[in-house]
Amino acid sequence: MTPSRGFRVVRAVLLVVFAAYFFVPLLAMFDFSTQVRGSAPGRTWDNWALMVTDEDLRSSIIASLLLALFTVVLMVALLVPTMVWVRLRVPRARGLVEFLCLLPLTIPALVIVVGISNVYSWVTYLLGDSALVLTFAYVVLVLPYSYRAIDASLSGIDAATLSEAARSLGAGWFTVIARIIMPNITGGILGAAFISVALVLGEYVFASLLHFDTFPVAMALLYKHNGPAAMAAALASMIFVALLLIGLTFLGRDRHKQGATP
Repeated sequence: MTPSRGFRVVRAVLLVVFAAYFFVPLLAMFDFSTQVRGSAPGRTWDNWALMVTDEDLRSSIIASLLLALFTVVLMVALLVPTMVWVRLRVPRARGLVEFLCLLPLTIPALVIVVGISNVYSWVTYLLGDSALVLTFAYVVLVLPYSYRAIDASLSGIDAATLSEAARSLGAGWFTVIARIIMPNITGGILGAAFISVALVLGEYVFASLLHFDTFPVAMALLYKHNGPAAMAAALASMIFVALLLIGLTFLGRDRHKQGATP
C-alpha cells in the first residue's frame, strides 16, 4: 500500500467516524421523536406537527425567529458603522472597542442577567412585556462573536484607501459605509448574522430568568410532559441552523466566484 493510498484510507475512516459521531445522535433523536407515546408500537408525525398545531409552542417559535431577526438588524446597525468609523478615524480606540465587545464573553450569562434584571423591569414597563424586548440583551450576548467575524472581513480590505477614494469623489460618510465598505465585507456580516441567529435560537438563560416565553424556554417546559415532542422541536431547530450555515457556505462560494471572474 503506497503512502498516498494509505493516507486516503485513513482519511476515509476518520470521515466515517466523525460522520457517525455527529449523525448517530441526530438519528436517535429522530427515532425518539417519531415514537408513539405509551407501550403501543408504531411511528407518528404528531410530535412534529405539534410545532404548528400547539398555539403556545408556535407563538414561542415565532417570537424566537423575530428576536433573531431584530438582533441581527440591531447588531449590524450598531457594530458595523462603529467599527468602520473607529478603523478610519480613531484607530487608537480600536483596542478599547475590542475590549468592550469581547467583555460579555468573560462574564457568565447568569451574572449578566442578574445585573440587568432591574433595568429590564423599566424596559418592560416602557415597551411592554413582549419577548421582543430581549433584543437589547441578545445584542450584548452576540457582540463577541459578531465582532470577530466583521473584524476579520475588515482586515481583509484596504478600508482607508477605499474611503479616501470615495471621499475625494464627493461621497459622504453614510455612502462610504453603506455603499463602499459594507459590500466588501458582506461575508463577515453574513457570518456574524448566522452566528447571531444560532445563538438567539438556542439561548435559554436570559429568557428563562427574565420570564419570557421563547422557543428554548417552551421546549424545556414541553420536555417535562412530552419528551418526543420536545426532541422533535430540538432537532428541527438544529436542522434550521444547519441549513443557515450551508446557505452561508454557498453564498461565500458565489461571492468568491464572482470576484474571480474577470
